[in-house]
Amino acid sequence: MNEKVILISIDGMRPDGVIQCGHPFIQELKSISSYTLQGDSVFPPVTLPCHISIFHSIPPDRHGIITNTYSPPVRPITSITDQLSASGKTCAAFYNWEFIRDIWKPETMKYTFYIHCYEDKNSDLVLTNQALSLIKFKYPDFVFLHLVETDTKGGHDNGWMSPKYLTQLTNAISCAEKIIKTVGRDYHIIITSDHGGHDRTHGYNCPEDMIIPMFFYGKSFLPGQKLNNISLLDLAPTIASLIGVPAARKWEGHVIHHIQPK
Repeated sequence: MNEKVILISIDGMRPDGVIQCGHPFIQELKSISSYTLQGDSVFPPVTLPCHISIFHSIPPDRHGIITNTYSPPVRPITSITDQLSASGKTCAAFYNWEFIRDIWKPETMKYTFYIHCYEDKNSDLVLTNQALSLIKFKYPDFVFLHLVETDTKGGHDNGWMSPKYLTQLTNAISCAEKIIKTVGRDYHIIITSDHGGHDRTHGYNCPEDMIIPMFFYGKSFLPGQKLNNISLLDLAPTIASLIGVPAARKWEGHVIHHIQPK
């Protein structure tokens, strides 16, 4: 396959939040995507360890990052952007939590854009618009869009499942909808959470923190199909398969079932 992929990570998105926020796009998204509301995060369910696992398809007990402080692994780990860059593919990243940049090697991301989540009233939307602008002119093979305000301004500042949390989640879903409605014909789009949360925190081995929603949109996925037994570790192999590059030998995840486009 030789497809293009956008990975949207809505930080701190809980499955029950997706349902309770009442966003009208959710029912449409479920009907046009393969999806699960019972996906697995990794332990500990913390932002940096989760995203290291997303990009490298191994759990934290292998890559060694268990907090939001990055330290280089003792043994080299091959990431999805390593695989893509080595195959001549173009990657881009848009993020509003500074430490997320540690999950990739700088030379593997041709384009990056960062804005602090508290420097703008709606940094999630700023990033979304910046990503769409780049896509229009550069058409990269892989785009990573990290939307952190559901976690920071929603969960940590006000509590998971609070009215403010649901408002922030609604905004993030609107950003994902804008991506799909604008470039969905040209890209496969994966929408995932990294972890959930409870009260004003996360990082515990409990369902509220560990169970996440995941959506897979594009011509290679069956619309309306419910997926089972998938986790964050499956994202890198799936992205690699869609774009047409080999999986790294030590990745632990599996390719999420998709069909060959006609």
